[in-house]
Amino acid sequence: MPDISQYFPITSPTMIFFVVLCIILLAPIVMGKLRIPHIVGMVLAGVAVGPHGLNILAKDDSFDLFGHVGLFYIMFLAGLEMNMANFMKNRVRTVTHGIMAFVIPMAMGFAVNRAVLEYNVMTSVLLASMYASHTIITYPIIMRYGLTRQRSVTIAVGATAITDTLTLLVLAIVGGLFKGEITGGFWLLLFLKIAAVFSVILFLFPRVARYFFHRYEDNVAQFIFVLAMTFLGAWLMELIGMEGLLGAFLTGLVLNRYVPNVSPLMTHLEFVGNAIFIPYFLIGVGMLVNVKLLFGGLGALQVAAVMILVALTSKWVASFFTQKLFGMRGVERELIYGLSNAQAGATLAAVMVG
Repeated sequence: MPDISQYFPITSPTMIFFVVLCIILLAPIVMGKLRIPHIVGMVLAGVAVGPHGLNILAKDDSFDLFGHVGLFYIMFLAGLEMNMANFMKNRVRTVTHGIMAFVIPMAMGFAVNRAVLEYNVMTSVLLASMYASHTIITYPIIMRYGLTRQRSVTIAVGATAITDTLTLLVLAIVGGLFKGEITGGFWLLLFLKIAAVFSVILFLFPRVARYFFHRYEDNVAQFIFVLAMTFLGAWLMELIGMEGLLGAFLTGLVLNRYVPNVSPLMTHLEFVGNAIFIPYFLIGVGMLVNVKLLFGGLGALQVAAVMILVALTSKWVASFFTQKLFGMRGVERELIYGLSNAQAGATLAAVMVG
């Protein structure tokens, strides 16, 4: 019997893209029959075909590229589709939930890390920041069901930007302390860099967008322009040591008024994201998972159990307090929780810094 293992992992870019397209096509169909969200199928498929699974695909540079693109795309679409009138109406709720979704996981995580895992202060803070951050990778489900304009979705999406910003500031401080860079000028320089990038995105980007959209009505040109602005915003954030997903989200917010929800441009943006970029990102996330590590000893299982329990519990507590504080319905609490309990983008940044 011929040994087919010599043909794996697949390294041909053409075949890698073919296999990925097959997964993107078949995963929603299979998951739909099982009544499971299709994004779960993408991640599980990534685990199965990745280097830690059946080793069918080599994790080449395309997964890094499309992974970044997909994650930024999720955050960009979240900002682009946000109901700004609803956001302004619920800004107090949004800010409150954003702060609680950061403070509660940080406090719970630090206490558990010190008491149960017995880590030192620096490690406990870094691990707690992983609990505090979250990425709205469940947003495509919200889009599919047409719930993007619900106030609970607006609160969760806006809170994501606040929570991740605070988390990334913690990472910058931890990294600075470890490298011995925390001096009097560190805080001033950090503040000036953040203020400069925020000013460029919030004040310069809208003027450039207004100029472009008034002069060019071609859908292809507008599509490329929007993508270029998104990745420019992401790059500017990365330039100052922050995560690019925050820049992508802010770009979506400032372009919100120039891209109507019912328009050919919005249709094209959602189609390309949901068809290629976002699924590619989810498959790439699955390929990072090494299930074998969980069975390498009780220590790994203990850490995994603590991380899962603290992350899920702390985000639920934050959602519960937001609901009770503002008299919201239970279903709204669950929707906020469903959007804010997934860890991906900023959490991966914390892992890399760690």
